Amino acid sequence: MSTNNSSSDINGEQVEAPTKKMVFYSFGNIVSTFFITAYSTLIFYFYEVEVGLPVLLVSLALIVFAIFNMISVPLVGYLTDRPFKWTRKWGFRAPWIILTAFPALLFYFFLFTPPNVDVKTNPWPVFWYMILFSCLYNIFYSIYRIHYYGGFANIFRGDSERKRATAINWLVSSPFTILLTILPYIFIVYGDRSTFVLTALISVCIMIVCNILTIPGVLESDEIKERYIQGFVVDKGSYRELLSITFRNKNFMVSLCSFAGALIAMGISSASTIYFFKDVLQVPLQQAILPSFAFLLAMTISMPLWNRLSRNYEHKTMYLLGIILTLVSYIPLLWITTIEEVIVVFIIRGVASSCYILMMMPIVSDCYDEITLACGRHQEATLQSFRTIIYRSSPLFEALVIGFVHIVTRYDPTPNTVQSPLAVWGVRVHTALIPMLLLIISIIAILFYDLKGDKKIVLKENLRRKGL
Repeated sequence: MSTNNSSSDINGEQVEAPTKKMVFYSFGNIVSTFFITAYSTLIFYFYEVEVGLPVLLVSLALIVFAIFNMISVPLVGYLTDRPFKWTRKWGFRAPWIILTAFPALLFYFFLFTPPNVDVKTNPWPVFWYMILFSCLYNIFYSIYRIHYYGGFANIFRGDSERKRATAINWLVSSPFTILLTILPYIFIVYGDRSTFVLTALISVCIMIVCNILTIPGVLESDEIKERYIQGFVVDKGSYRELLSITFRNKNFMVSLCSFAGALIAMGISSASTIYFFKDVLQVPLQQAILPSFAFLLAMTISMPLWNRLSRNYEHKTMYLLGIILTLVSYIPLLWITTIEEVIVVFIIRGVASSCYILMMMPIVSDCYDEITLACGRHQEATLQSFRTIIYRSSPLFEALVIGFVHIVTRYDPTPNTVQSPLAVWGVRVHTALIPMLLLIISIIAILFYDLKGDKKIVLKENLRRKGL
């Protein structure tokens, strides 16, 4: 069997997937990153300020969306995380990854075309529209994400392979991530809703191309398909059994808590970006281009350096270092007032973020391996759905944090208005202070992670022996 499709076990020897496979797989990360960051960055601001929906209703819509997410994600994960009649021909995860991106992108675009009604006299059509298309978008995006990241652990098997694949993932996706990050800052004008629609349209077109380029990366060889099917043939198990094994697994739970703290912190901070440039720095949004570019460039340049350093240290150690440095990078946002200072802070955060991002997928994959051994079958999509619940709970925290702060500080949602000193301080709070507190939780949680050293070596040997 050719190794152009994936890594495979040959006479007990592990064969790494080729670089070409990793490069194509990386385009899926562009799509997934876009889905999660674009929604978090723009939706709250768009509906509160540009559409004019009262902040209480914006917050309520996001809370309803988050609750729907918590119910639907594990369900779609479990229902799609099993062999079907077409699995041996088309693959276990590839069809879900390839097909679900398109409806998710369509519903994302519709989020920026709400009914043109007077929300001050009749906000309900816009309120229900926001909920409906957020939920539709979430269903397809969730299926995409849980299979894309769930498949990573089975396509890339060894420690060095997973770190290399992660590094290539970010190096390939970084130029597109830079483009998609600065795109809103190029076109968006405060008070002009049509610029949000244009930004969404351009972004969706780019993502369609990226999803097509993902296809060679996610296609599965016969060995990978059989590895997925192994275990289901012998014992299909039960959802309750998987839940019991998963939530009794210490390493999975502490890593989940730590990742949640970090990613929710990033989500709240991303949702605060436009507010920070508009109300704290009081500059046109176009001036956010340079700091954002500096952040992503610093992340891209430092990724290979962290990857090389990680060869000498455990995943946990490197991840912890990255989170601590990221926490430090948030502190200056409590007082800085110039764009030059923001650039310096974003560079530091870019270097720090690349460290813990590099370690996330290797740690996640190790946890998946531990649970796979315990239950005797691969159910990474279901496991990823549990993680996705936490990741997609970011809108819930955005709604609670930003909504509460804006109400308490009497934030004025009128475009181009000058905020009071109290409201400006409130923006700093949800941009930096709250994310810092969440990162402290992330640091405490990861201290209890112990899947390393001899324990991990034995785990890998047992998986190989059982053909998993």
